Amino acid sequence: MALPPSLTDKSASSKGSEFRSLALRIAVALGISLVITQINLEYPESYLYDLRYRTKPFSPKPENIELVYITPETVQKLTGLPSADMQTLVARKLRDSGATAVVYDFDLLETPGSTDSKNKWEEAVVSNAHFYVAGRTTPLRGDEKQLSLPEPLERINFTPAPKTSDLVNFAKDGVTRRMLLTYQQRPMLPLILASIYNPEINNLENIRGTFSFYETDQAYIDFLPARSFPSVSFEDLLQDDFAMGRYKNKVVFIGTDLGQSEGEYILTPFSREVTAMTRIEMQANILNTLIKNSAPIRAERSVGWILIVLASLLTSHVVLTMKPAQGLLMLGAAIGGFTLFSAMTFWLAGYWVPMAAPLLTAVLCYYIFIPYRLIVENRRSWEYYQKNMLLSQVEELKTNFISMMSHDLKTPIARIQGMTDVILSEKNPLSTQQREAVDTIKHSADDLLKFITSILNYGRIESQGVQLNLKSKDINNLLVDVIRKHEFLAKVKRIQIVTELEPIFPVPVDSDLMKQVLSNLIENAIKYSPEDTKILVSSEEREGRVVIQVADQGPGIPADELPNIFMKFFRSKNAKSSPIKGSGLGLYLAKYFTELHQGQVFVESSHGNGSTFTVELPIDQRGPNA
Repeated sequence: MALPPSLTDKSASSKGSEFRSLALRIAVALGISLVITQINLEYPESYLYDLRYRTKPFSPKPENIELVYITPETVQKLTGLPSADMQTLVARKLRDSGATAVVYDFDLLETPGSTDSKNKWEEAVVSNAHFYVAGRTTPLRGDEKQLSLPEPLERINFTPAPKTSDLVNFAKDGVTRRMLLTYQQRPMLPLILASIYNPEINNLENIRGTFSFYETDQAYIDFLPARSFPSVSFEDLLQDDFAMGRYKNKVVFIGTDLGQSEGEYILTPFSREVTAMTRIEMQANILNTLIKNSAPIRAERSVGWILIVLASLLTSHVVLTMKPAQGLLMLGAAIGGFTLFSAMTFWLAGYWVPMAAPLLTAVLCYYIFIPYRLIVENRRSWEYYQKNMLLSQVEELKTNFISMMSHDLKTPIARIQGMTDVILSEKNPLSTQQREAVDTIKHSADDLLKFITSILNYGRIESQGVQLNLKSKDINNLLVDVIRKHEFLAKVKRIQIVTELEPIFPVPVDSDLMKQVLSNLIENAIKYSPEDTKILVSSEEREGRVVIQVADQGPGIPADELPNIFMKFFRSKNAKSSPIKGSGLGLYLAKYFTELHQGQVFVESSHGNGSTFTVELPIDQRGPNA
């Protein structure tokens, strides 16, 4: 027959199983992470990016930029679009005001006026190196003719300043988030203007968050909410008393806000309304971003991969190792902390931490591992159920066996006791040695009977077969009977039992069970007390309860063993090492029988200072067994 595996083998097997389970969990989590990295999550990621803009608690005040709008009110007051003569007058005023640059961002060909008026306007624009016209296209090199206007404005050249919308690439939602810095190494207008205030950005490597896309260099715009830049209507500039000094050292954008064409507006991270922001305010945001060099920096793809792996490993660990409520709380805290961290890094440092992929990873891992955990726990529950059934059957067989054996053993013990009584009562005198032998047999039979009685009572408790037979009894009489039965054992050890019994009204108790309780306490006090000591047995009525105390001068009970003293089959270390025999059921039965009477029993003891056992019984019982 093969030997059973040793404890070491079991431990090694368990560790091997745990290692395989951990390796499998990590492999599945990494597999999910790999799948997530292959999914295009640009749209939800961009939405979360926009959400950080919308919840940003602060926005810096812009400087160096002014906006001039041609609005429906302008058309109404001027009985049409501003004419070429009006444009010429405003251009001269802005030149004389000391404006750093003036940018036209509307269709100049729609400006009404004669050829002579347009030639004067053209002259005013061309003669000033800091007057620009924002082009809405980026022609290829060699096709620069697209950057010129037809006659009579043929000398005015465009400088490319297109808007970028996420239509074909990136989020594909039509929102403007990016700015073009160069196309085929040709700088765009915002870069030219910003270099006047911040020369360092002439080197693209000094611009935050730049990235290459096809033949362009791009960066993300650090948007401010709509209407953040100071603005006036075009007709205001025609007034003689208008304070033109406000434009000194400023870049002035002149554009339209007529609400007639989608080309006048862009969608922004703040709003997806068609008229969310005008083109010239977009140009102002781009210029402000470059001047302050505050473009958001998007994290490298490797950062996203790391976050995905961490999310998958954390979620799998939480789902498979923690309690459901605790796990949900942990996941919620982790997601909340990650969201707050991502928002704070964006608000404070302009760093774009990817969120969509890690959050999706956490959700997928949760819903993938939860069914697996349920399957494992259901299987484990089924195994526990089967084991519990088997243990219940074994326990029932054990209880039946103990009860049967104990009951059958009482008959031969009774015969032994009867024969010893007969021998001791014989007229023929026994020798001293014979009497000692018979006394030994008698005491051994008595001890065995007590042990069997305890086992039978334990069996009755386990099978829930103990029923109270309550009758009014004088507790003091029960105490006197129990003490009388133990007087001989006390005299052998020269132990004096002192009684302090106050008069007490009769109490409804099961006298047989209560005698066992008192007998166990007094017998233990005698057995564990040294010779020539005293045991105090007292009774009194206190606050509607009968209080019985048995105090000895024995070795006491160590503090670490006190919580276990009433457990079944428990014996202290000192008791086990002493020659005093016991089953470990006496105090367990005493506690059970006392609580059956709706009372309580407890002990006060310190090592080396004796023990005091207290039994409290209610005077009036109205329990289920009453």
